[in-house]
Amino acid sequence: MWPALFSFVSVVAMIGWLMLAALPRKPLVHSAILYLGVAVLCFVYLVCFTLVTTGRIDPVAMPGAGKPGFGSLEDVQAIFQSQGGTLIGWTHYLAFDLFIGMWIARDADAKGFSRLVQLPFLFATFMAGPIGLFCWLVVRERRARAAGRG
Repeated sequence: MWPALFSFVSVVAMIGWLMLAALPRKPLVHSAILYLGVAVLCFVYLVCFTLVTTGRIDPVAMPGAGKPGFGSLEDVQAIFQSQGGTLIGWTHYLAFDLFIGMWIARDADAKGFSRLVQLPFLFATFMAGPIGLFCWLVVRERRARAAGRG
């Protein structure tokens, strides 16, 4: 079950990223990425998170895994010591990174950055979310301030 869900969420995210990078940024494309990409990932996350953390399905715990939770580093680490927990974390990353990628693309379009300039930031966000976002925030600052004064 977990490997199939992993493949599903990975494909959903990849399709969303390809649409974001390659298709015209029209309202229909943005809606498709948001609702058929981000929202689907969020729904999978919601269902899996609820089932795993409440113990309704076996999280396929690995030997030595403690009790999953959020109270300590060890509790959080225990979440990722199972296939179900790892899938939850992966889906979380995919959903948020795609959402942030959408925001970067829309922000870059609004500030007049070309697609060619946007691609490295989108790729960095796709590969390592917070790094891409941080780099975009640094680069966009000058135009954001100029737009605020104008």
